[in-house]
Amino acid sequence: MKLFETRTAPNPRRVRIFLAEKGLLDEVEIIQLDLQKGENLTPEFVTRNPMKKVPVLELDNGACIAETVAICRYFEEVYPDSAPLMGRTPLEKAQIDQWLRWIDFYFMTPTGMAFQHTTGYFKDRMKPFPEWGEECKIQASKFMHFLDKQLAEREFICGDQFSAADINAMCTIDFNRVISQRIQPEQTHLQAWYDRVSQRPSAKA
Repeated sequence: MKLFETRTAPNPRRVRIFLAEKGLLDEVEIIQLDLQKGENLTPEFVTRNPMKKVPVLELDNGACIAETVAICRYFEEVYPDSAPLMGRTPLEKAQIDQWLRWIDFYFMTPTGMAFQHTTGYFKDRMKPFPEWGEECKIQASKFMHFLDKQLAEREFICGDQFSAADINAMCTIDFNRVISQRIQPEQTHLQAWYDRVSQRPSAKA
């Protein structure tokens, strides 16, 4: 199997941590793409993912899976007993899926839009709107406050064990650094959780 990714991008990191937690990181060949040089825009890569995004998993039979959660879901289904990260019961699975969508829609998306529209990183292929980027930064900050409340009496974001929701939230918090945004001093529950999860060996994957 081959995993096409970019080391510094947050979504590929989510997959790497997921694989590391399940003990599967050595099962895939990791191929790096330079997004700024447009290596994700080549005809060869577009055949793997017409959305032109990373990560993309290519199976041994040539089939390709794009999107972070879809890739993680594949490995969770193929290796269900190896450190389940997407729920063990129907209720847990539904709740984790709920959190994955919340984190993607209300945290990762505004963080990514703030990055794209305030830094001009992709100005060669899109028109940045700095004011929109600043608004997105505010929305991402609000979600940090939401997470802080959620973690007031919890060790993990969803359920009683570390899950894909924790991975996605941690990677998004780290990505907020590119827009000069950090956990605030008053967000003590969020900071305590972050300290715990970021010390896991998989966080260095």
